[in-house]
Amino acid sequence: MRGRRVLMESLASNGVRHIFGNPGTTETPLLDSLAAYPQIDYVMALHEGVAVGAASFYAQATGRTAFANVHVAPGLGNAMGSLYGALKANSPLIVTAGQQDTRMRLANPLLGHDLVAMAAPVTKWSVQAERADELAPILRRAFKVATDAPSGPVFVSLPIDVMEQETAVEPVVSDKLWRSAHLDPKGLAEVAALLLKSARPAIIAGDDVARAGAHAGLVALTEAIGASVWFEGLRAHASFPTSHPNYRQSLPGDAAQVRKVLGDADLVLLLGGPFFEDIWYASGSHFPDKAVVVQIEESSERLAFNHRLDAGLVGDMAASIAGLAAAIRARQSPEFRLAAQSRNQALAELSVREKEAHRSRLEKSWNREPSSMARVMAELRRGLPDDAVIVDESITASLDLARTFDYRGFGDYFGGRGGGIGQGFAGAIGVKVAMPDRPVVAVSGDGSAMYSIQALWSAAHHKLGIVFVVLSNREYRILKHNVDVWRKNFEAGTQHPYQQMDLTGPDLDFVPLAAGMGVEGIRVEKADDIASVVASAVASNRPYLVEIAIEGKR
Repeated sequence: MRGRRVLMESLASNGVRHIFGNPGTTETPLLDSLAAYPQIDYVMALHEGVAVGAASFYAQATGRTAFANVHVAPGLGNAMGSLYGALKANSPLIVTAGQQDTRMRLANPLLGHDLVAMAAPVTKWSVQAERADELAPILRRAFKVATDAPSGPVFVSLPIDVMEQETAVEPVVSDKLWRSAHLDPKGLAEVAALLLKSARPAIIAGDDVARAGAHAGLVALTEAIGASVWFEGLRAHASFPTSHPNYRQSLPGDAAQVRKVLGDADLVLLLGGPFFEDIWYASGSHFPDKAVVVQIEESSERLAFNHRLDAGLVGDMAASIAGLAAAIRARQSPEFRLAAQSRNQALAELSVREKEAHRSRLEKSWNREPSSMARVMAELRRGLPDDAVIVDESITASLDLARTFDYRGFGDYFGGRGGGIGQGFAGAIGVKVAMPDRPVVAVSGDGSAMYSIQALWSAAHHKLGIVFVVLSNREYRILKHNVDVWRKNFEAGTQHPYQQMDLTGPDLDFVPLAAGMGVEGIRVEKADDIASVVASAVASNRPYLVEIAIEGKR
């Protein structure tokens, strides 16, 4: 059996249904093998960053290990930003690259480089198959490592001569692994006791809650203890129903601001995340003074890694949350139950006030031209069906997007982690491949869209009915906001105009860009037209781009 057949049989046995890739000469063994494996579709991208970004979001949407294939050193270099995003998002992902013939290794061949060293900093494991005998065991381990908690990307370098070598080491059937950790009864009792002592609890729900399908359990726990629920600033999922009155929004980007919004919380429960990915340095703790800090994770790697804990528990996320809710219900006193109900009522009243404040802000900005961010989000919501999936890279419009859309559970929302831009359009490809029966809408800033604009061609090529919404203010608005913060934090003393942050001279024009890649598009200047245009785009069930003129920060 040749090495390339070992690769393809390993993919098939592990349930791989799609290869996200950009072809090259050293990938010929894989590409030529596709005809013999019709159950595996090749999703073609015109840039390696798009291929890996799509694969990462596909992994998030399906919960299965995704597979991407890129081309030698420059191709892997092109993919590095997306690999970083996959690492931060904990996407179970195997990325391979064709490598030059090992017999040329010492001669510094064209496109050759140490691929293992390149990928190592942004993967859980990086390895090269040196002979065909290694392919089966390497691939078996790659699928295991990618899915071990916390999951993440693995890189495998595949030299072209190794792929053509004969081997007697055949691929093995995929491992059947049950990894859920049993809850420690003593630990669960300790955490429950701390929650029952709390008068002002707060919960920060990470992405693992959504991936575990633990929404219902978290709602039950939240209501049982009367807690507020927060998301991390950058997240891949919505881990709690955002229409619930106890939901409070996403956390800000430095320790001082996080501490401020948590207010007088006397207990903070961290569920399933790295906690925290700050943007700016600020002295002090993320937590209010004297607050008890509790963390639950699915592996010990994250537990107490960044913060001292009063209690930490390792266990299956859904079972841990459900077990904790059950323990609270069994042990709570009538006084605690009444206090929790009172907290829930106070949070519901706060939620009503915040919604009223948002409506007031929306009314004040309703007739602005170009359209305000709040108005654009309101019109998008009006034009989209209830089952629309949002792939979010709206950046400075993200707060208005979050206030406008309600996410019920896993699958309604996908976002990029790590802070690198260009994830939205690429990620929408993977989400639509994973969820073909739901309308998928990618919402992106214009600057971010240009990082992965080639995704439009992939959508057209594979006839993927994605609506790509570009919020066009012709600037890197987020950078202008960050300049303001920098000037304040570091007392820079400069007040001159923002440097190199305007996307003008020439202005970007996304409609002809889309047309050149086979995607129909329209530019919308008036907010009154947004809802009908977006509704028509969704109804067309084909790739469609909607560019919306939106207010900037000039």
